Amino acid sequence: MLQPDLLKHRGHWIFDLDGTLTVSAHDFDHIRRELGLAPETPILEALHAMPENEAAPLWESLNELEFYYAGKASVMEGASKLLQHLHQHGRQLAILTRNTMPVVKHTLQACKIDHFFPLEHILDRDSCIPKPSPDGVQRLLQFWQADADDTVMVGDYLYDLEAGKRAGVATVHLDTRGDVDWSEFTDIRIEELGELIEYL
Repeated sequence: MLQPDLLKHRGHWIFDLDGTLTVSAHDFDHIRRELGLAPETPILEALHAMPENEAAPLWESLNELEFYYAGKASVMEGASKLLQHLHQHGRQLAILTRNTMPVVKHTLQACKIDHFFPLEHILDRDSCIPKPSPDGVQRLLQFWQADADDTVMVGDYLYDLEAGKRAGVATVHLDTRGDVDWSEFTDIRIEELGELIEYL
């Protein structure tokens, strides 16, 4: 396990969006039903596996559903305080998400945290190979010309942690319910984002 005091010197912070910076309003079971997918099916992977002509209308439906839910998102407890602290201390902030850019913009604006993230610091599913691939993390490191040992990946889901760990960065698991253990991929586990300020 990573010692918490090592986060103090990390200058580059990558965040997942839905369920991490924001309280997602997404009903993924409803989205799967609308797309005709079986329960628990990974949505992006399922659509990518389909023939293009079959997947095209489903991608359109998915984009519409995600945009609808984006407007209903709210900011996660502790997110604004943490982002403000990191920003004031000169940390570089980025978002790595499996959403699309229009949905990301809509979500950030709805939650009033868009000013923390320049567009060039946001990677959506069309900008890189989606998580759990480390591609997005690696692209941000290259863009920043940053080292993995100066970078943190914060997320609420296994894919976030896998992407971070495979890229060699520190991983923080936001487990708001306190009942999930992905310790193999987690350096620090927290239940509220504001807890991280104690380590900075």
